[in-house]
Amino acid sequence: MKKIFPVLLSATLTVSILSACGNMASGQPENPGGEVGTEASLPAPENTMRDISSMELVKDMGIGWNLGDTLDVCQADRDGDGKVNEHVEDGKKVDETLWGNPKATRELFSALKEDGISSVRIPVTWRDHIDEAGNIDVEWLDRVQEVVDYAYSQDMYVLLNVHHDGGGDPAFGAWIIEGMQSDKENTMNRYKNLWNQITDRFKDYGDKLVFESANEIAFEGSGKPGSYALLNELNQTFVDLVRASGGNNDKRHLLIAGYWTDIAATCDSLFKMPDDPVGRCILSVHYYTPWEFCTTNIHNTWGTDAEVKQMEDLYGKLKTSFVDKGVPVIVGEYAASGNDKASCIFFIEKMTSLCGEYGIAPFYWDNGGQVDRNTYEWRTPEFLEAMKRGYNGESGSETSDAA
Repeated sequence: MKKIFPVLLSATLTVSILSACGNMASGQPENPGGEVGTEASLPAPENTMRDISSMELVKDMGIGWNLGDTLDVCQADRDGDGKVNEHVEDGKKVDETLWGNPKATRELFSALKEDGISSVRIPVTWRDHIDEAGNIDVEWLDRVQEVVDYAYSQDMYVLLNVHHDGGGDPAFGAWIIEGMQSDKENTMNRYKNLWNQITDRFKDYGDKLVFESANEIAFEGSGKPGSYALLNELNQTFVDLVRASGGNNDKRHLLIAGYWTDIAATCDSLFKMPDDPVGRCILSVHYYTPWEFCTTNIHNTWGTDAEVKQMEDLYGKLKTSFVDKGVPVIVGEYAASGNDKASCIFFIEKMTSLCGEYGIAPFYWDNGGQVDRNTYEWRTPEFLEAMKRGYNGESGSETSDAA
């Protein structure tokens, strides 16, 4: 979710603000799409790259969901007090349970598929599992692959990224944002080494696996033109290295991080989509407007004419700046966290209706607060129904009762 940054957070926060050495992983899976380390793996989907455009691919994704606060967990300063919030004991490794969720299971993704979720974003933070050169602890890469396979083996779309390696807490492990501004050469080499291992591990997977360059980053210490230039360079480097990494990666559809993944900032003319010889790049943005409603219960209601117009205007910018120009778009994260259920339902339905209308794939951010990770049941099933109604263009809530 939102970048780790040293800011004061309210005790009312209901969605997590988060947006080590080892050996380089080597070798390829014998059964791409099957579970790592098991003999009873499900059959893999066809590991082919279909002759479809990225626009068609995004439209086929349908309704998406984020496995938040799981593989993206890390030792981090999440409340801005200068101390690590959750940490592991000396000699132990960070695993996906650090922030309170149980380990992901195949059954979780099976339940999501039955619920009508056809695409999942699996955020991954690598910083507690790589050395200074970017070499990944093989056990961590194996686990990432295992979780990817839980979804991929069920013919779901899977988005895989580099998540809180950006962030605003470099004292606790974040390295991309500060490093690109203070030591660009070494930071870029680390970034490339990290992605070279990821792309090598997954190079034989088909086009239902999508790589995402980064999560919620910009480089504002470099001034506005310099910040955009650094992000554009990072995204171009990402595309170039994936295309050169072998297997199906020469044609893989790629997700490109917008400026802070903010719609208005990404629609600035200084932001440039990378040059791609195969033309398979997709823009990634997030939607948390207004922040106080989407991620906290400071502001519980949503749905006034002005609020609806703000959403329509921002999505209109996405349409004219990118979709109408042939650039497909994914909203990789959004949420509604106010205590007023009617407002949340209206927000979700309105937002997903705009996505459906413009051919944008929406991915709900869930840190464990919506889908129970033990029972796999939706805590607020009305949210799921609102997603379906909105995205499919079906009639539903016209206004919020609380507006």
